[in-house]
Amino acid sequence: MQRRTPLSLLAALLVASTPVWAQAPAPSAVRAPTARTAAPAKGKALAPVASVEGITEYRLPNGLRVLLFPDPTKPNVTVNVTYFVGSKHEGYGETGMAHLLEHLLFKGTPTTKNVPQALTERGARPNGTTWLDRTNYYETLPASDDNLRWALSFEADRMVNSFIARKDLDSEMTVVRNEFESGENDPSSILFERVMSAAYIWHSYGKATIGARSDLENVPIDRLQAFYRKYYRPDNAMLVVAGRFDEAKALTMIQDTFGKLKKPAEPVPATYTAEPTQDGEREVTLRRVGDTSVLTSLYHVPEGAHPDFAAIDVLTLAMGNNPSGRLYKVLVETKKAARVGASNLQLRDPGALVFNAELREDQPLAPAREAFLKTVEDAARTPFTEEEVTRAKTQLIKSIELMLNNSERAAIQLSEWAATGDWRLLFLHRDRIEAVKPEDVTRVAATYLKASNRTLGTFIPTPKPDRAELPPPVDVAKMMQDYKGRAAVAQGEQFDPSPANVEARVQRGELPGGGIKYVVLPKKTRGEMVNVAINLRWGTEDALRGKADAAQYAGRMLMRGTKKRSRQQLQDAFDKLKARVGVDGGITGASISIECPRASLPEALKLVAEVLREPAFDANEFALLKQERLAALESQRSEPETQGSIAFWRTLSGHYPKGHPYYVPTLDERLAGVKNTPLEEARAFHKAFYGASNGELAVVGDFEPKELLPLAGDLLGGWKSPAPFKRVPQQFVDGGPKVVALETPDKANAYYLAGQSLKLRRDDADWPALLLGNFVLGGGFLNSRLATRIRQQDGLSYGVGSSLDAGDIDAVGNFVTYAIYAPENATRLEAAMREEVSRAVKEGFKPEELEKARAGLLEYRQAARSQDGGLARQLAGYLYLGRTLSFDAELEQKLVKLKPEDVRKAMERHVDWAKATQVKAGDFATAEKKAKAPVKAPAAP
Repeated sequence: MQRRTPLSLLAALLVASTPVWAQAPAPSAVRAPTARTAAPAKGKALAPVASVEGITEYRLPNGLRVLLFPDPTKPNVTVNVTYFVGSKHEGYGETGMAHLLEHLLFKGTPTTKNVPQALTERGARPNGTTWLDRTNYYETLPASDDNLRWALSFEADRMVNSFIARKDLDSEMTVVRNEFESGENDPSSILFERVMSAAYIWHSYGKATIGARSDLENVPIDRLQAFYRKYYRPDNAMLVVAGRFDEAKALTMIQDTFGKLKKPAEPVPATYTAEPTQDGEREVTLRRVGDTSVLTSLYHVPEGAHPDFAAIDVLTLAMGNNPSGRLYKVLVETKKAARVGASNLQLRDPGALVFNAELREDQPLAPAREAFLKTVEDAARTPFTEEEVTRAKTQLIKSIELMLNNSERAAIQLSEWAATGDWRLLFLHRDRIEAVKPEDVTRVAATYLKASNRTLGTFIPTPKPDRAELPPPVDVAKMMQDYKGRAAVAQGEQFDPSPANVEARVQRGELPGGGIKYVVLPKKTRGEMVNVAINLRWGTEDALRGKADAAQYAGRMLMRGTKKRSRQQLQDAFDKLKARVGVDGGITGASISIECPRASLPEALKLVAEVLREPAFDANEFALLKQERLAALESQRSEPETQGSIAFWRTLSGHYPKGHPYYVPTLDERLAGVKNTPLEEARAFHKAFYGASNGELAVVGDFEPKELLPLAGDLLGGWKSPAPFKRVPQQFVDGGPKVVALETPDKANAYYLAGQSLKLRRDDADWPALLLGNFVLGGGFLNSRLATRIRQQDGLSYGVGSSLDAGDIDAVGNFVTYAIYAPENATRLEAAMREEVSRAVKEGFKPEELEKARAGLLEYRQAARSQDGGLARQLAGYLYLGRTLSFDAELEQKLVKLKPEDVRKAMERHVDWAKATQVKAGDFATAEKKAKAPVKAPAAP
């Protein structure tokens, strides 16, 4: 479950979120399961209410809005239910209630008592998120009528029949509190919360979605139950079904499930608090432990549906882009700041435009603050150019088009636009962005970027305040009534991602010129999209010794300009091609990913070849990169997770000497390496090692191999690496048990890691059993042993689990458990982790438990192969190993045959808590002082 961060709706399209999963069962129900149900309407087919570009809206008699987004190219179906209630709707003493209730909705219903188990068994990828105007719950499952029927039935059931029980609140409150404490570790996030609370005096947007600690700890269960009954109802919700499904069947299923729910007699409560026009500068100062200074400046802007917001989105990018944005040029390029950015809150009610600057320790605050505010608030004095506006518009439109070509991503993003006023705003906003002109951007900058509309500085009485008056509210229904949108995106083919079918379709070979092996999988995709993965390999252990810092710089400089194009020109070129490109170069090789439409693939490949073969290694860009890397490392100096992770992996891999390619440096060593490595060493590393003498190419999607492969051969085939290649082997060392404790003062959240090295390969006989055993112990959707005990029962951790890894060539792997927690709970958490791991090794797992986990694991593996980008990376990696997907097929056949005793014995042979290395990082000294402090007696009545 997640809370949202300050991003605009369009910026959010590109954020890859890592789900933090929900909860499990609960007993006593709030009311009888049939209390809010009614007989479904019979015999009357639903008529479309609106249809835009392949998405059709229907409305049930009980008020539920229903959107159908068929996409036969996806082997999955996504069900997303949005409730138009968020932290904005909370009353006094109820802050955090919307988010806390979201957690409790994963505790079960009378018919689905164990929600995580039910979702895991069907291979679902679920989540729930809470934001200012809405809460949503979604799951993506393998496409089938049975899965869709189950998901619709489940979501309709928990809309009205969820357990909202006292005992679940008691355990889950501590989990949410741990999430609250985790956020308290990040000064930048806390600064944003403080700025928001000062900017919004009356409106509830000023209250953080996570809520106040005192409210989380003391909220009565009856208020949560009342909040649930008030807002969780069909006439306050929108259902989206996207992916592969039959529309007629889906409508029938929806009427048979959601159609039975009764519309309450009382209308949905309406909010009416309006934030008055700001009448002067405001300032917030935050003093906490940290390593870098941060400036945040916020300005009120209209509601997200207002026509001005298209120009505000363009303004946001024109100001905050790297490296073309005005803030970057004024602050970063002059070395007044290390990093800058801009974002906006596009909301149902008037939102905010936010600018940020991060400073390293040796960068003075005063001149940076002066330049920061002058650049923002004098922006309109220098009219925005056609180049600035076109660049920003291209990025925004690219984001929308890439999102719309992924029905799963679009189904979830529609929650945001519906909460803003109407789901069709997504398309209207896109049209408005295309129509934005430079003078529109200059106008909105002049209208809203005023000192009197700013929250950053202290209040100063002003005889004649220059206020930013917001326009009147928009009539969204009237504005949208005649909007039709554009033609729907072309559909692709239905594709079965089973190993056998993939292998039946792939072609393998070697590019002309030698060195690069290829595997291609042509298939029709939605929007004619194609994914490319390229791996390049170089060097020997002796040749690479001591060159890690130079290699890191060489890899990071590739996308910062070529001999033919500047960094900005390169970025603009990829944006025009609608190509998402990643280039990651390291000490032993480089990996490249490309996602783009079919028509752009040839030019995108040519650009990537230019990036790899002709980097500019510009001195100014190198200096800017050094600043950014130093700021990023310095900001992590006091973070428990960073300090704990470095200590843990140094302990497990401490046998590699300094200078070895696999050596794990300390944070100080990383800082020194970044500071002291000159540009010449990065350039020399590229010259000595980069080339395509050894590597792999994989392409999956809509393309023609006979056109692509000759081009790839021309671009890469003749490019040879000057240095020979010999794989650097990994070495297994059993270092024995160690315990490391690190103090990170003034951090409310601690981090724990425990694990051991394993002498293990993925083709070992025990690997399937260990894979399944770890999935039951610490994987899956909060239905694992560790999550059930440590999160759900004991309420000690928001994030807890385990991981298992094995070598592909060398027998070097590891088993690791992890958790975040409050420092005062260290003893309880460590005991619980030890007990659960030891119990799994000693007693094993029950047959029913193992069977359900096996079903979920197999579904997850199948779902992973349905993602074209991930499949391309897997196929490329398998080329190097000499594998085909028959390896996966054989592994999954072995998983099917495993018995409980097979799993227990494999775990017993490899996992031993007595050999575990344990590392914990947190403010344990303060926790110990609090534990020893005398308890204050209650006041006399």
